[in-house]
Amino acid sequence: MTTSLPAEYARTVTGKHERHRELGAFLRSRRERIRPEEVGFAPGGRRRTPGLRREEVAQLAGVGITWYTWLEQGRDINVSAQVLDAVARTLRLDRLERSHLYRLAGLPPGPVTGECTVLPDSVQRMLDKASPYPAVVLNARYDVLAFNDAYCKVLLDMATIPPEERNLLWLTFVSEEWQCRFTEAESLQLHMVAGYRGALADHLGEPAWQELTQQLLSRSPLFADLWERYEVAAPSNNIKLLETARHGLVRVEPVNLWLTQLGQVRATVYTAADDESEAKLQALVGD
Repeated sequence: MTTSLPAEYARTVTGKHERHRELGAFLRSRRERIRPEEVGFAPGGRRRTPGLRREEVAQLAGVGITWYTWLEQGRDINVSAQVLDAVARTLRLDRLERSHLYRLAGLPPGPVTGECTVLPDSVQRMLDKASPYPAVVLNARYDVLAFNDAYCKVLLDMATIPPEERNLLWLTFVSEEWQCRFTEAESLQLHMVAGYRGALADHLGEPAWQELTQQLLSRSPLFADLWERYEVAAPSNNIKLLETARHGLVRVEPVNLWLTQLGQVRATVYTAADDESEAKLQALVGD
């Protein structure tokens, strides 16, 4: 007699396996970007891959070569914070990359459970009051949960997009509905993919995230290319340039407001970066 495993247990096992695979791929990508001469090893020689070898990372981090190899192969082994930090230092990870590494290794343990999908009416009122500044509410998967009229007039008329397609990654890489008005589109695309990868570490094994990732990989060669870079990032507050047909360039500065304690849902308000841009936003929203 055979019995099926509970769905929750199956998701946990799948998420754990995926996290291990993601951890191995992330470690490989980080060691391959470090040139041997940067850390005291002689360049040249017969190297099958760019960057450092596994044994070189293990040597620099002060860990066993077998242990590090198993870690990179995604095996289920015990990982301590102290040893993982030594690996992070060796691979010259920045704060975001180190945080990403820890989550993939299960430190701190457990993915974030639950996700906000319904917003109180007060959030929409806040977005409406932000006009003429475009404002949007996103979850960690880049699903659009709310937006104001200014966002529709300045960036994209989200009201015309079917609810099931209101995802900024989908609109950016797959849909033909959104022609990005930001002048640095390539940089924006890379940052979005890096932000999505960073957030995915908390949601490995979850069906909605798996489906979106596979759809993007299969439908967008550009997304697939950026995905293979294994970059991670957090939302940026850098000033951006918008190109509009009637009023030329508009300088906006994003302000991110976190709406949940776990940092999974944020409102982004694109404020005017100068008086000229303020006037242009007023005109765009008033048109």
